[in-house]
Amino acid sequence: MNSLCEEGLSPVPGLIHRYPDRVVWVISNSCAVYCRFCMRKRQVGCARPAPSEAAIDAALHYIASSPAVRDVILSGGDPLLMEDDRLADLLERLRRIPHVEIIRIGTRVPVTLPERITPRFCRMVRRFHPLYVNTHFNHPREITPASALACARLADAGIPLGNQTVLLKGVNDDPAVMRELMLGLLRIRVKPYYIHQMDLVRGTCHFRTPVATGIAVMEALRGHVSGLATPYYVIDLAGGEGKVPLLPDYASRDGDLLKLRNYRGEIVEYRDVTNGEVTTPRG
Repeated sequence: MNSLCEEGLSPVPGLIHRYPDRVVWVISNSCAVYCRFCMRKRQVGCARPAPSEAAIDAALHYIASSPAVRDVILSGGDPLLMEDDRLADLLERLRRIPHVEIIRIGTRVPVTLPERITPRFCRMVRRFHPLYVNTHFNHPREITPASALACARLADAGIPLGNQTVLLKGVNDDPAVMRELMLGLLRIRVKPYYIHQMDLVRGTCHFRTPVATGIAVMEALRGHVSGLATPYYVIDLAGGEGKVPLLPDYASRDGDLLKLRNYRGEIVEYRDVTNGEVTTPRG
């Protein structure tokens, strides 16, 4: 069992139901590249078989029987290592469930196997809107002509693209590197979504950064690049307790007076008035 207690949140094999309105479906056990910091590395590769037909039917039955579930996230492994026809069948069966409004696919394939994103694949997936793809770039050098083309094909098929980055020591923990990555993602039509504090995975401590490093990265982004280029910095709490966003300390309060620090480090007062006369704050 991993630190996020995914198995304990699994009502049927392969399905993780942590939040009320959405589920994660681990539908693939294969990846194009096996990342050393992967939080599911115990579940991918030859050691685990692909989900059986019975497991797929059980997951679909659970989703269909759970009207609160409106958002299904296909994950793995990497769902885009499945054959087109196989993936299309799963998407079609999900689309038959009336309360499933949104389908998301979590994939690193646009980075690790960009040639997988073919025109045929894009014609197939555009049948299942609203469909979102979250991909996983960790460094500006991963934005290559091939990965940019893969993202362009998905965007041209009407699929909104987001990115989840893992904060890695010696890889992207330099604020300048992270700024370059976030701005580069926007250029290829990928919205920065999350920077993840690395999960507590055995054998990966050499990649771990202190939380203060993540806060410093956010300081270097917020206000210095547009809001579009500014993701959430999150910790996925152990025990399956969910994601918590972290921000630099921008505010202090004295009664109804807030002292807010802007991106230049200046302190500006803001009066939190809900009734009565508004007065001009002291500058």
